[in-house]
Amino acid sequence: MKMEQTRYQDARGPRGRIERIAYQATNVKGETFEKHANVYLPAGYDGAPEQRYNIFYLMHGGGGNEDAWLDSCPVKNVLDRLNIEGRLEPTIVVFPTYYTEGNTPENADFRIAGREEIRVFQAELMQNLVPAVESRYRTWARSVDAAGLRASRMHRGFGGFSMGGGNTWMTFTHNLASFGWFMPLSGDCWELETMGGRTKSAETAALLGQTAIDGGFGPRDYFIYALTGSEDIAVGNLTPQIEAMKALPEQFQATDDFATGNLRYEVADGFPHAYEHVVTYVERALPTFFRA
Repeated sequence: MKMEQTRYQDARGPRGRIERIAYQATNVKGETFEKHANVYLPAGYDGAPEQRYNIFYLMHGGGGNEDAWLDSCPVKNVLDRLNIEGRLEPTIVVFPTYYTEGNTPENADFRIAGREEIRVFQAELMQNLVPAVESRYRTWARSVDAAGLRASRMHRGFGGFSMGGGNTWMTFTHNLASFGWFMPLSGDCWELETMGGRTKSAETAALLGQTAIDGGFGPRDYFIYALTGSEDIAVGNLTPQIEAMKALPEQFQATDDFATGNLRYEVADGFPHAYEHVVTYVERALPTFFRA
């Protein structure tokens, strides 16, 4: 489909800000260390003490860190404009990172690669990152225990680019009880194996569907907006997986409007595997979240 690439534009109005938070995480040796995430707070956050905010976690691709989105594309500009134009529900956006050994050059030899790195992050997400963020900021979680996160799950989303897209699918398979909205960008599900969206598309789709069934969730309890580009290296992995998911309509109802289904998929003509193009997907998809 035709899609205009997002470019930097003046955000004429009140702008949000980026805060950097620290939290404790545990590495594979059982050692604790300090990690960081960036948090986007919309303009007016401080002046609206009664307002509760949706929250969206946006993960970078392989080799990046918590600054990757902010350094590589005008994502903050996009968020500011969406808020100024009234197109986005009140939403906090968190930019986390991987690497349970710490994302620093001296620790590079200890990084868990690819698929296993994503798997390790899933435990850290729920045990460390989400509690650290949502005990500090005014989200819809009244508590950060399992009950509080489940009760607020339709106000919480996860998305990511490339390897972060793989992380998004694994957030679905591991933590669907705490998340209701998913935005995999140019990345397939690696739960069964790396690039499993292509090599094991039917099995991957079945696993995703069974995850929802086992959790007691129906098709109005989770929403997926997947995007990639026709020139993206990920399109050949993601498309077969999506087609296999469409063959399971009791769990995944293909649609171009979340009012009538829960699975949206778009391929942008000519878009490659690059942040400056993928940020367009964020601008397109995020305003549709948290409205069901």
